[in-house]
Amino acid sequence: MSETTSHDGQGARSGASLSFLKKHLREYGILFALIAIMAFFQIATGGILLKPVNLTNLVLQNSYIVIMAIGMLMVIVCGHIDLSVGSVLGFIGALAAVMIVNWEVPYLLAAAVCLVAGALIGMAQGFWVAYFRIPSFIVTLAGMLVFKGLTLWLLAGQSVGPFPAEFRLISSGFVPDLFGGEELNLFSLLVGVVVAALILALAIRQRMQQLARGLVDEPFAFFAVKHALIFVALVYMSWLMADFRGLPNVFIVMALLIAVYSFVTSRTTFGRRIYAIGGNEKAASLSGINSQRLTFITFANMGMLAALAGLVFAARLNTATPKAGLAFELDVIAAVFIGGASMSGGVGTVVGAVIGAFIMGVMNNGMSILGIGIDWQQVIKGLVLLAAVVFDVLNKKKG
Repeated sequence: MSETTSHDGQGARSGASLSFLKKHLREYGILFALIAIMAFFQIATGGILLKPVNLTNLVLQNSYIVIMAIGMLMVIVCGHIDLSVGSVLGFIGALAAVMIVNWEVPYLLAAAVCLVAGALIGMAQGFWVAYFRIPSFIVTLAGMLVFKGLTLWLLAGQSVGPFPAEFRLISSGFVPDLFGGEELNLFSLLVGVVVAALILALAIRQRMQQLARGLVDEPFAFFAVKHALIFVALVYMSWLMADFRGLPNVFIVMALLIAVYSFVTSRTTFGRRIYAIGGNEKAASLSGINSQRLTFITFANMGMLAALAGLVFAARLNTATPKAGLAFELDVIAAVFIGGASMSGGVGTVVGAVIGAFIMGVMNNGMSILGIGIDWQQVIKGLVLLAAVVFDVLNKKKG
């Protein structure tokens, strides 16, 4: 009798695990896809991919894509899209260059003005989308053309630079070692370990709260493996970067943005309402949610983050060029969809978008190391994006 009961219990647990995996296939799929892609390129490149110098470059090269992907996730979850982010990035970089280099405006004041300008651009586009119901595809396509033209006009077709060394620190600077480590940046390593431990502690605390309320549907094995992988990955990544020059300043900026926006989207009324609008705008409006105002705010936020990415990109290049930001919107949108967002809105996470951005970044970096031409890189990235969208459609049909 007890043996039968034991078998029944095991069967029920395995059935529940299988059901949970099917339900969260998208979430776990992208995490394991990133691990598999990194493992493949680590072997294919003979260990070059995860060398401290290359890993640091990988973070620096993808920082502006990650920053914009966070904003784009909220736009797509809300049921819209923004095609203008690459052009806005280029325009803000040009504005920063003209203010700092040509007009000699203090770089902190110039950066603040640029962030406000980005938010105003987002508001201008969000106004037409939210209050006049003009499709976001059309509004932001127009914005893409407008800001490409304004960038050319502002720079007069010429590159403007270089920037002051202090301004470049946002993209090329590193967290100093307060402990004076000679071969290893001990402070950066400590920060990485503390952050990894904090994320793990918060996850355990959240699970315990859910257990107390009887709301847990994630099997313990899945929870343990997922968070063990995240903890080990963060500590290992911190150790590798500490072995080079430490954590880049822009990495700290990205980490703060990921933490803040993850909290906003998952733990606040504002975040839950954005998902409600993307899931069913009519039902959300009937329940008292001001969908127009939230859509407006979402686009304003996207503009501000595109401006921040523009400052980071300009600082990294040490110059503003008329072609800055060309086709960046495609990488950003691809990162969000690969990271698990749905084309119809209402689905997606900040962490998923960041993982999607790093999948794109690792593929770009790995293929470049292997000497694969830019032509085939574009083909492969396009096929990966198509596969992610097809997976989304098939997953919905099964559901």
